[in-house]
Amino acid sequence: MPVHRSSITKHDWTLHRKGPMDQERHKKRIKEAVKENLADIVSEENIIFSDGKKIIKVPIKSLDEYKFRFDTDKQKGVGQGQGKSNVGDVIGQAGPGGGSDPGKAGTEPGVDYYIADLSLDELADMVFEDFELPRLEEKRLAEVETETVRFTDIRKTGILPNLDKKRTIRENIKRNAIMGEARFKDVQSKDLRFKTWDIDVRRESNAVILAMMDTSGSMGEFEKYIAKSFYFWMVKFLRTKYQNTEIVFIAHHTEAKVVTEEEFFTKGESGGTRASSAYRLALHLIDTKYNTQDWNIYPFHFSDGDNQYSDNDLCIQLVRDLIGKSNLFGYGEIKQSSWPYTSTLMSVYSGLIDEKFVGVVIEDKKDVYPALKRFFSRKGE
Repeated sequence: MPVHRSSITKHDWTLHRKGPMDQERHKKRIKEAVKENLADIVSEENIIFSDGKKIIKVPIKSLDEYKFRFDTDKQKGVGQGQGKSNVGDVIGQAGPGGGSDPGKAGTEPGVDYYIADLSLDELADMVFEDFELPRLEEKRLAEVETETVRFTDIRKTGILPNLDKKRTIRENIKRNAIMGEARFKDVQSKDLRFKTWDIDVRRESNAVILAMMDTSGSMGEFEKYIAKSFYFWMVKFLRTKYQNTEIVFIAHHTEAKVVTEEEFFTKGESGGTRASSAYRLALHLIDTKYNTQDWNIYPFHFSDGDNQYSDNDLCIQLVRDLIGKSNLFGYGEIKQSSWPYTSTLMSVYSGLIDEKFVGVVIEDKKDVYPALKRFFSRKGE
C-alpha cells in the first residue's frame, strides 16, 4: 500500500505582494504630500463650494504616479561612470529637446503634478487630525450618551457583512498547507472567521458655537470668501469630531440676526458695520438659552474690522463679557495685504490680555488653515 506524504512548502510571499506594497507606499506619499500642502488645499474653491459628496481632485506638485519609465532619448549605456566622479557631479542630462535655444518656443514639459482623488471625509481626516475644542469642560448636563462600535473578538460563525476577509484567507491557506499546497483555494465553512463587537457608551460635554460673520457692505468678495472658508471647515470639524455640539449662525451689519446655515453661507448683505449688535445677540442667547453651567461656549467672529469708530468701546466691553462666559473667544480679521492698515477692531482688541481671547489676521487664502490650527490645534500652535 503506497504511503502518501505531504509537505509544507515555504514560498516568498513578498514577491506576490509587490504590487500592493508599491500601491500602499504611493498612497502614503500622497497623504504626506497632501499634508504638506494643506494650506493651499484647504482654501480651494472647488472644495468650499462642493456639496460634500463629490470626489475632490487635488493637484499635488512633484509627485508622480507610480509607473514604468522608458528611455525616450534612447541613450546608450546603463548608467555606468568612468570612476572619477564625485558626490554632487551631474552625470548626465536629458537628450535634445525644445526650449534649449533662446527666443524659440519650448517643447519641454513643465513641473509635473499628480491629481489625487480624495473624498471630503478623507481630506477632513487629515485636516482635523490634531484638532480639538480647547478648554472643553464637563458640564452639569454633559450627559448625552453616544454609542460607538468596538470590534473585540473573532468567531467561526456570524453574518457575512462581518466576515473578516484577511483571517479567512489566512485560515484557508493554513488548512491547504497542511494538505501539501500552501495557497488560497476551495474556501470551506471551517475557514470562515467573523468579527464580533461591543457597544461602547460614552458621555459627551455639551458645547455651543456662536458663529458670527460681518456681512456689511465693506466685506468684499475676498473677505466674504475667507470668512466662509473658515466657517466651512469649522462646521465640518465640529460635526466630524463632536456629536453633541450646537452651532448658531449669526449674520450682522448694523443689526444682527440668527440665520439658517444655508443663509449664512449663501446670502449677501450690505450696509454699515456695528459689531456690537452681534455681541449683544450672542450674550442674549447665552443668558436665555445656553446656561454657562450646562454648556461649553465658543463665540467666533470674522470681520474686515471696519467697524463704526463710536462702536469700538462698546465692543470691547461686550467682548470682555463674552470672554467671562466662554471657554474661548476667537476673532479673525480679514485684510488684503495690499490695503493700508487703518484703525480696526483688531487694533482695539490688541489691548485685551486674556488667555481665552485668540485673535488672528488673515491676509491670504493660505492663512485659513493656520487660523484653524490657531483656534483648534491640540498642540496649541
